[in-house]
Amino acid sequence: MFKINENYLKLPGSYLFSTIAKKVNAYQEANPEKDLIRLGIGDVTQPLAPSIIEALHGAVDEMAAAETFHGYAPDLGYEFLRNAIVDGDYRSRGAQIEADEIFVSDGAKCDSGNIQEIFAQDNKIAVCDPVYPVYVDTNVMAGRTGTYDPKSETWSDVIYMPCTAENNFAPEFPKEVPDIIYLCFPNNPTGSTITKDQLQGWVDYANKNGAVIIYDAAYEAYISEDDVAHTIYECEGARTCAIELKSFSKNAGFTGVRLGYAVVPKDLTCGDVKLHDLWARRHGTKYNGAPYIVQKAGAAVYSEAGKAQLKEQVGYYMNNARVIYEGLKDAGYTVSGGVNAPYIWLKTPDGMSSWDFFDHLLEHANVVGTPGSGFGPSGEGYFRLTAFGNYENTVKAIERIKNI
Repeated sequence: MFKINENYLKLPGSYLFSTIAKKVNAYQEANPEKDLIRLGIGDVTQPLAPSIIEALHGAVDEMAAAETFHGYAPDLGYEFLRNAIVDGDYRSRGAQIEADEIFVSDGAKCDSGNIQEIFAQDNKIAVCDPVYPVYVDTNVMAGRTGTYDPKSETWSDVIYMPCTAENNFAPEFPKEVPDIIYLCFPNNPTGSTITKDQLQGWVDYANKNGAVIIYDAAYEAYISEDDVAHTIYECEGARTCAIELKSFSKNAGFTGVRLGYAVVPKDLTCGDVKLHDLWARRHGTKYNGAPYIVQKAGAAVYSEAGKAQLKEQVGYYMNNARVIYEGLKDAGYTVSGGVNAPYIWLKTPDGMSSWDFFDHLLEHANVVGTPGSGFGPSGEGYFRLTAFGNYENTVKAIERIKNI
């Protein structure tokens, strides 16, 4: 008789955003007349930039002719896209990354979940707390996290690095040395960042202790401060300790198009084994590549017109972030984020729990956000709002929150 992977049974409840969707759908069905404003999930609302649309149309036309038709994509991705990524995201910032160290995928979420497959089951992981739940959940599925304590909402074999107001929502080096360190900056959900010097400290820590950093830089395009690194490879020594994950979802609006990439330097080794080779083997076996049409659209992101159009789009969302930040602050809320990331992290009022505040906003303001506790135990008592809505709804949502 067949058996299941019992690690899946250890997962408490459903995925955070699935739970939110169920609650919101139930409320909407019971109150069809209510006009809900959704500032919960980090999904974009602005249309694709003209340069990207032009590239998509051109690629579709190519697929209509035998001479320019494309089938399976190369394992690592098309060379035209990988070269554009290297020039636009790395060489332009003085980072030494080669095109054959880029692995094109259908998004950073998949990569952040799949990358743990190349590591042994007995590796100890460390995560920021609060943090994007995919990091922990996928390690649970792999059997790497031990047992779950529902009271503390923690896993016995996970090292939690609290990111609180007291440490400016930035992690400190853990007392127990981990094998795999997940870092996400600008951070989801808190919107916080660390300076390049602080990031260099993490690189030095990882190299000293033989650890690997999985660095999620999905929100890099929203960085506005000069002393924040846009890639971990701006730091000396990062090539020997870090894997970087990038996404086109938030910088170019590809949430519905799907494109991302992972960087695995050839200098990153475990003994004589190159992690680059392991990931290449996994990638070639389990993935058939992002579509040609989508990769052509991705290359348009790095054109001069594309960069100008996307800079304007990022500015649109960051103006929303300013509206949310200033509006909530004026209303007496304790808020952070919104400077280098499109997320606002606010303290729930009157000691309310995160889920109680979720229900409160849904019922009395008809605004959907994300409970902080869904991102980890240190997120309890906090709440995340996203700046990815349209401007009119963002303004309306903040007025509703002020009125309650």
